[in-house]
Amino acid sequence: MYSWKIYRKTILVSLTCFCSLFIQAQDLDPRAYMQVPVGTTTAFTGFTFSRGEVVTDPTLPVQNIKAKVESLSFGVSHSFGFLGKTSQILLVLPYSWAQVSGDVAEQYTEITRSGLADMRFRFSTLLIGGKAGTVKEISQAPRKTILGFGLNIVAPTGQFFPEKLVNLGTNRWSFRPELGLSQPIGKRWLLDFYSGLWLFTNNNSFYPGSSVRSQEPMGTFQAHFSYNIKPLLWIAINTTYYLGGKSSIDSIYKDDRQDNSRIGITAVIPTGRFSSLKFAASTGAVVRVGQDFNSFTVGWQKTWLKGVKK
Repeated sequence: MYSWKIYRKTILVSLTCFCSLFIQAQDLDPRAYMQVPVGTTTAFTGFTFSRGEVVTDPTLPVQNIKAKVESLSFGVSHSFGFLGKTSQILLVLPYSWAQVSGDVAEQYTEITRSGLADMRFRFSTLLIGGKAGTVKEISQAPRKTILGFGLNIVAPTGQFFPEKLVNLGTNRWSFRPELGLSQPIGKRWLLDFYSGLWLFTNNNSFYPGSSVRSQEPMGTFQAHFSYNIKPLLWIAINTTYYLGGKSSIDSIYKDDRQDNSRIGITAVIPTGRFSSLKFAASTGAVVRVGQDFNSFTVGWQKTWLKGVKK
């Protein structure tokens, strides 16, 4: 028989995974490796609503675990030349609201949280096909194959209480090195493929504050097929696949290895010469264990090009 403490810890494991993978779900990001002029700065904001279930081990007395997460994000990116290549840094600060409910040993439980989620940082550089250039140089250059490298970092800046069952922050660092390939097809089509590996540090203050939660590396793969309707107006079909990432608490492993995939769609609509709206939606395609949820995002961005007047 499972003790009540183990029941509660099971819910916590599930919700910790939900909040962390909610962030990773936003990795359905087409056109992440694009050649942009040096000195380009973009500010953006977005609102994401995710709702769904957490699929757990069927042998556990935990059922109907559902969660709703809303997140308001603010971010900025800036491009520059690094070793003669187009490079970019990006910073995102999210604030989230979460509501989690479920039946534990046939007893209904509901928890809500609101606060800062983990901050995200990204550095990328184009290794092949991405020579650093001005607006004029890039606008005159032909479309070509691009190979890029990216490093995503999730910092433990989110709200975290060791004695609480549900937290918005993960209380650990996460790193994902990645290679990205961008292949133009004709004048309007673009195929993107990314392959990366999430690496995690330990959470040394896991519930009830004295446990250590570890997680094995998790492979990630993305593919995006996008179409230019006209300049600055495009749509994309997105897919992603996660593999691995089994976790343990105090060296006791859980049956939570990821083997999940998601599909989605993205549309970008210009609202001016240097601004645009972004709409995105995604859903779980195949879920072995973990988060089977739907996610919807609407965002707005404003871009400033060096040397270009309004």
